[in-house]
Amino acid sequence: MSVAEEFTALYGYEPAGVWAAPGRVNLIGEYTDFNEGFVMPLALPHTAVAAVARRDDGILRLHSADVEGPVVELAAAGLEPLCDSGGWAAYPAGVVWALRAAGHPVGGADLHLASTVPTGAGLSSSAALEVVTALALNDLYQLGLSRRELALLAQRAENAFVGVPCGVMDQMAAAVCEPGHVLHLDCRDLSVRQVPFDLAAHGLRLLVVDTRVQHELGDGAYAKRRAGCEAGARALGVSHLRDVPYAELSAALDRLTDDRVRRYVRHVVSDDHRVERVGALLDAGDVRGIGPVLTEGHASLRDDLRISCPELDLAVETACGAGALGARMTGGGFGGSAVVLAEAADTEALTKALHTAFTRAGHPEPRVFEAEPSRGAHRVA
Repeated sequence: MSVAEEFTALYGYEPAGVWAAPGRVNLIGEYTDFNEGFVMPLALPHTAVAAVARRDDGILRLHSADVEGPVVELAAAGLEPLCDSGGWAAYPAGVVWALRAAGHPVGGADLHLASTVPTGAGLSSSAALEVVTALALNDLYQLGLSRRELALLAQRAENAFVGVPCGVMDQMAAAVCEPGHVLHLDCRDLSVRQVPFDLAAHGLRLLVVDTRVQHELGDGAYAKRRAGCEAGARALGVSHLRDVPYAELSAALDRLTDDRVRRYVRHVVSDDHRVERVGALLDAGDVRGIGPVLTEGHASLRDDLRISCPELDLAVETACGAGALGARMTGGGFGGSAVVLAEAADTEALTKALHTAFTRAGHPEPRVFEAEPSRGAHRVA
């Protein structure tokens, strides 16, 4: 059955519409978003799809086709941050809370959700749930909010309701990405530039290697690194690390006495610079030239930010050793996925090499698939 048909079977009437929002993979720029820096994500063809209908009695009913359990029923007016709203249900519930807290007249709704975005893989399954909920409610309640406003409210839901201090990259990517493009996002003013990213025209592929190592950003490791970045900004007398020029990085590092903070600052400032380098290469049509920049970024994430893991390191090392143009882990780290830039003709051999390496190391086989730059959130029906 379709999501709309499942909604009807579940709630006894037809939904008002069906909406979709994608997961994302980040090409370059990690832990730079909350430092008001630059990122370059692209939307995946994997989506969270929601069949939704408005309710005028203030009741919020949530159901997932992917998680066993009954319908989660909540009072929209009684939602509170960090409340127990059913695990996955905290993401759509948090969006309702954020909309109401911002003064938007959102009452109740019935939602039935299904997602093909792998969870725990660093591909923003949570942002997809948040953005698809926000878009549906924006339409059903005729709120007239822009995609940028919806992304910010979705981020607010994850920060203040769920309790994960993420930046805005994931939600913006889910909301505004365009097919065939990578999104250059300035996380300070949220200005965007859609950069053409037609890999097929260059005989290239971008592969995602899902290591199947589940990550959990709510466990405190992400928050500790964010706090360390903020401490670095204070020590350097700037509001955010984005304000530290790359040309002055060495001098800035000499002023820091905490080795951990120094490492974090070095990663963020250099990764902001890597985003600009990748953007310039793509503008010049040198898509192959971004490969070494990706691999350089992985070394920074592994050694300075220290958010990689053996499986991610193995994926990057194996891919590069088997002829990839470049590779790096992507997302929040501590598991999840890597991205690999490769010649189209080499993808089969690369995939085989990855499976062989993981098997020999005693790891579960990774899931390898192509990342095709896809469409951001939209109404399906």
